Amino acid sequence: VQLQASGGGLVQAGGSLKLSCAASEFTLENYAVAWFHQAPGKEREGVASTKMTDGSTYYSDSVKGRFTVSRDNDKNTVYLQMDGLKPEDTGVYYCAAGWAQSSGILTLTAPLNEYDFWGIGTLVTVSS
Repeated sequence: VQLQASGGGLVQAGGSLKLSCAASEFTLENYAVAWFHQAPGKEREGVASTKMTDGSTYYSDSVKGRFTVSRDNDKNTVYLQMDGLKPEDTGVYYCAAGWAQSSGILTLTAPLNEYDFWGIGTLVTVSS
């Protein structure tokens, strides 16, 4: 396994969770890492991303102000702090690393198949 997402669980609306995305067998140093949310029956959508080189970040409108993405280069890990969780945040969260996304303007618009590595997702359930 090269990317592993963890930290999901069951939480009440308004609560918090912190997800981790740890890389093994390669370094995230020159990649951009993005978090994706896949709600039941829906397509996978990007919610946050960061460049490992400079820590710049980008968020989707749906999570801006509630989620915070951060990185720890020494631990080769990216985090997603999720605060103010809503029932619609329920779903599987995946992390992905992309070399091409690390240059230029950071966005979440790249096709999913342009990311080089994908992690096994972690399930987040937000109860109302």
